[in-house]
Amino acid sequence: MFGVDSIELIIVAIAALLFIGPKELPETMRTVGRWVGKLRGMARHFSSGIESVIREAELEEMDRKWREENERIMREHPMPELMGELSPTAEAQAYLDRPDEPPLPLEAPAAPDDDPTPPSERPLP
Repeated sequence: MFGVDSIELIIVAIAALLFIGPKELPETMRTVGRWVGKLRGMARHFSSGIESVIREAELEEMDRKWREENERIMREHPMPELMGELSPTAEAQAYLDRPDEPPLPLEAPAAPDDDPTPPSERPLP
């Protein structure tokens, strides 16, 4: 991220040991760790806020495009069912005009198989 090399870290550690002292060094490192954690938390909160704003803007744009496309399709292909002009298709009307024909017969369900042997092991009839 910052391009800190291991030599630079060793120099910073030696300088901290000399200027802060060995007794106060652990407490100072804990304090620095807390501050770094708080800064990371703030950065994470900020970036998630920016991402949510971007996501909402994208959703609004997609919703606007969807509404425009839907309106265009509805103008090009009006649906009479939605306009109160419900009319059956020619095929449905032809079926409705022939009430004298009986309905198609349904197939009877197959009889239950009482033989416990699997079909692959049964002898051929």
